[in-house]
Order: sequence, then C-alpha cells, then structure tokens
Amino acid sequence: MALEDAKTKVDEAFTRESYTGLGFENTFGGATSFLRRRYSKDLSGVDLAVTGVPFDQAVTNRPGSRFGPRAIREASALQSPDAPYGWGYNPMEELKIVDYGDLAFDYAKVSEFPETLQRHISGILAKGVGTVTLGGDHFITLPILKAYAEVFGPLSVIQFDAHSDTWTDDDLDRIDHGTFLYKAIKLGLVDPSRSVHVGIRTDNPDRHGMHLIDARDVHENGAKNTAARVREIVGDSPTYLTFDIDCLDPAYAPGTGTPVWGGLTTAQAAVALRALAGINMVGGDIVEVSPPFDTTGATAIAGAHVATELICLWGWNHLKKGA
Repeated sequence: MALEDAKTKVDEAFTRESYTGLGFENTFGGATSFLRRRYSKDLSGVDLAVTGVPFDQAVTNRPGSRFGPRAIREASALQSPDAPYGWGYNPMEELKIVDYGDLAFDYAKVSEFPETLQRHISGILAKGVGTVTLGGDHFITLPILKAYAEVFGPLSVIQFDAHSDTWTDDDLDRIDHGTFLYKAIKLGLVDPSRSVHVGIRTDNPDRHGMHLIDARDVHENGAKNTAARVREIVGDSPTYLTFDIDCLDPAYAPGTGTPVWGGLTTAQAAVALRALAGINMVGGDIVEVSPPFDTTGATAIAGAHVATELICLWGWNHLKKGA
C-alpha cells in the first residue's frame, strides 16, 4: 500500500483530504508540512495545531534558528510513513492534526513581536485546539506561556535545556532568550514549585524556586528515573513542556546558538520523553534549532523527533481524558 501510494501521492500538505492517516509520498519530495499533515488555517474539528515561529532576534550568540521551523518540517518527512516508535498508539491516526503554518510578523518591528505571537497562540487556543510550536529562539516561549496562562492559570513547566534562562531581568521590554523563564515566573505565569529544569550544565544560582535535575544527574541516575522525578514534581497540574535543542550534547545537536558540552544524548531524551506519558501536558515547543551550524541535518532530525514526541505526549493526555 505504501509503495503504491508513493507512486501517486505528492504534496499531501495541500492534497490530503483527511486530517488523519500516515503520509506515504516520497520522503525526498513534495511540500514539507510537519509529518505531511494538511496545511490549514481552518481549525474546525481539529485537535492539535503545529505552528512555526521563525524568530531569532533575541539570541545572545549565534543566530539562525529563524530557519528552524522549515528545517524541522523537512526532517519530519522521514517520520511521516510510520507510527512513532514505542508508544502503542498512533497520533497521526487517532488525532486530527494540522500544520497551521508560521506566524506572520514584521521583522523590523521587534517590539511588536511578543504581542503578535501571544495573539497567534491565543487564537488557536480559543478554538479549543492545542499547540506544538516549532521555534525559533527560546524567547518565543514567554508569549506562548502568556497565552496558555490565560486559559489554564499558572502552569507547571518542564524545561529541557543547557541553560536555566532565569537570569534576573526586570525590564519587561527587553527581548532576550536567556531571561524568558525569569519573567514568566515573576509575571505569575509559572508556578516554580511545580516546575523543573532538566539537563542544565551552565552556572546560574538564581533558579527562583525551580527544581533542578542537571545533566550530570541524568547521566548518573538514568533517563527513566529522571522522568519519574519530573512526574512527581509536576503531578497532575497543567503542564507546558519546552525543549531547547541545546539540552542535547553538541555531538548530537551541533546546530544551535549556544552549544554546551556534557549534554544529554538523543537516546536519553527519547527515553525521558516517552516515560513522561500521562502528565497533564497542555502544550509544548521545540526551540533553538539553527540549521546553518549543522550541515548534516542531524539537529533538525532531532528537533523533528522531539516535536513528534510532544505530539505523542499531548495526545496521550487528550485521548485518556476523552476515554
């Protein structure tokens, strides 16, 4: 069936008639929507929207993550013909997922960007649809958290990252990917007592109440045990999961703006994310994929897998509630 479809199917991002089903067009051709989902701005009857935010004007080192959403979509074509491994269910068959396309914004009016992004996400949530966002640098998570907190109240946050992003910055007009979580906590969007950093390996004593499981802890105690501790911390609270690709060691994800040695392997990340099944995940993002610094495409491939795992986590929670 897949072989026959590959002979006849193309550009399923536009020609797909159903929101569900695997994608069997040639992985090396066609329009590159995420997992070959249909591009659509119509959210009627949709469960989950994947949306891109090609913004990298808040970085402290190397730019390039504005190209992340495009690269992640292209890499995801490799995953579109198969159910995600090891989950026991197929979100592409059981959930109505669309690629909602990218956020439109005026790149020359950076000060307007946060509100533009917040409105974008709020508009999706107002339709009763969840989001998985493809970044973009890590600043984008702050406006997204504002939109989510309007619906769910203060959130638990699981942050996979090399950096805590809680450096003190009380100037709310500054747009900086290294202070987004500090501001989210200060604005009451995040409950730090129910939130956790995973994979940290840069020094910042100001965690502002966040729990910490650093990279060494993950290496010494294992990814599965790490996930168990994360589950204890967040409990049943509405949870947003943000995954900075620099949580992975540069050997696995060199294409990022602020790489730090000693990070997680892709295998550890896969185990940890899968073991979080059942958390009350309401939304998530993958950020800081910067394709210009990785000619192999490995970072985008890792980013596409993380985004797929986020879909699986969101779907697990959604389908369990609907059962």
